[in-house]
Amino acid sequence: MQPVALQSLSELERASLQELALFQLQERLPVGHLSLDRDGSKGMKSIRQKLESFSKERKECSPHTFGVPLAQVIANDRACRQLQEAVGRSRRLCLEVEATVTRFRAQRHRRLAMGTSCIRAPDGGCPEEPLSPVLVDKGSWSQRRGAMSVDSITDLSDNASELLEALQLSHPHELDPRRSRGKKKQLSLNPITWQVPRIVDRCCTHLETHGLQTVGIFRVGSSKKRVQQLREEFDRGLDVFLDEHQSVHDVAALLKEFLRDMPDSLIPRELYGAFLSTASLEGQAQLDTLQLLLFLLPPCHSDTLLRLLRFLARVARHAESSWDPEGRQIPGNKMTVSNLATVFGPNILQKEKPGEKDAGALNFEDSAAIILVLQRLIEHHHSLFMVSPEMQCDVLRRLFQTDPDVIEYLLRRKFPDVPSPEREDPGEELALSTLPGWTHSLERGSVCSELYSSVSFLNLHVGI
Repeated sequence: MQPVALQSLSELERASLQELALFQLQERLPVGHLSLDRDGSKGMKSIRQKLESFSKERKECSPHTFGVPLAQVIANDRACRQLQEAVGRSRRLCLEVEATVTRFRAQRHRRLAMGTSCIRAPDGGCPEEPLSPVLVDKGSWSQRRGAMSVDSITDLSDNASELLEALQLSHPHELDPRRSRGKKKQLSLNPITWQVPRIVDRCCTHLETHGLQTVGIFRVGSSKKRVQQLREEFDRGLDVFLDEHQSVHDVAALLKEFLRDMPDSLIPRELYGAFLSTASLEGQAQLDTLQLLLFLLPPCHSDTLLRLLRFLARVARHAESSWDPEGRQIPGNKMTVSNLATVFGPNILQKEKPGEKDAGALNFEDSAAIILVLQRLIEHHHSLFMVSPEMQCDVLRRLFQTDPDVIEYLLRRKFPDVPSPEREDPGEELALSTLPGWTHSLERGSVCSELYSSVSFLNLHVGI
């Protein structure tokens, strides 16, 4: 088994990983640095629900992007994208209708020009021309789209609907809350879709394309008027494209403003003290603790933080001057890892909400700790967002105890080279794999001997 990216785990595996990470952190960190109570105030919420609640703060407001909880920003982006796709499909349909009408008119004019003469059909009559354009009907259009779309899931029976929902990648606010009211959410066996706000991805991409050699990027002033205009365009839900005409410094300021104004900071405030406590650790102990804390982040926060750290690491690689193949000097941007951590640290690790009293005030110890922690995150982001084979084994052990019905599916995805056991009926495996409770327990021999020998660690106890 090899280390795998955190984003490659299924939703169910990531929920189990959060439980394991929290258990290990409670043993590592001093009392009080991790403010999550396992039993909770009501004793009912699971750890996953508590962690997800970090990013589900609701706020009645009109903006689409700024000052909105991260999960809602991603949901707004997705709604805009779906609207654009629907408009695109409607335009294609209109073009097809227009082409059909044009073809009919041409045929009609040709027939009128021919007068009474026409080419005789084999039976002696004239071939009939359509009296009206042949338009694409709804049935054939749905068949061309694949006969079934996610939009039509409500028209299915309950069993088919649940099966399709299980096969869909997880999105924030994916399902209609009216359909899921009163039902316990089933965690998907698929990886969670990449959840990065459009503004973050486009700002990072623009700066990677046009700003890596810009001296003093993130420190040189910008045009407040142009930044405000870009901000308003994103807030109206417009599909904003950033190209070479936008100033690098304006886009850099826009990215910082988005992170600063988030009502739920990129690293949740509930974990603020825990992250800062890692500054007193050294070496591998510090990195291991940071990794466990990153495993606790909700998926949208984790994905967005990873995208940002990758970008900042790339900016830091261009801090020093270099020379091109022809011997000409390429100026560096002067933004080292330390400088970037100084600029972005207070925007990523926030103790108070924006606008609250003392929101911008930090003592020297906290400021130094924030810079050090963000430095480590930038320098080691490649390894920090990977899940070690040992941790994967612990996750599988836990799932073997809590969700034995899905363990074989997960194991076969991790060990694809192990042959499947032969079955007398070739359709049996498909039938079992598409029904709830399809997997037998390992003790009953559903996993073939070769696969079982590869995962004998499942017999060990997790310790939670």
